[in-house]
Amino acid sequence: MIMHHGIGEAARRSGCTVQTIRYYERIGLVAPATRTSGNQRVYDDGAVDRLSFIRHARALGFKLEAVRELLDLSANSDRTCEEIDAIARAHLEAVRERIGRLRVLEAELARMVEACKHETVAECRVVQVLSNHALCETDHPVVA
Repeated sequence: MIMHHGIGEAARRSGCTVQTIRYYERIGLVAPATRTSGNQRVYDDGAVDRLSFIRHARALGFKLEAVRELLDLSANSDRTCEEIDAIARAHLEAVRERIGRLRVLEAELARMVEACKHETVAECRVVQVLSNHALCETDHPVVA
């Protein structure tokens, strides 16, 4: 038996917010909900499962276009998962690169904070380093 859920219940079950569900509908990640005679959105279990998939993929850092590809690829259970693996591997590599950049930033920030002697602002090492990149030990990357 297929269960039908209002948008609030779909949000609760999937872990998405109501606003996020509406957004996913607008951009085509989720099919528009059916409507009751009172014009209320209604989602079946399949839609809630799809929302849960999207929420989990986003929580793991996949971009929306990658999520869209993963959803499209996962729609055919008979094909190989090679393309899905490639998307996940590319994302893993991007995460590892980001972790590397974050480690460089962590070391630079730790060095800057440890060098501060908590004197006046005029002598504050944090302010000095933030004001003059040449005082940094590394040419640290910008992490978005």
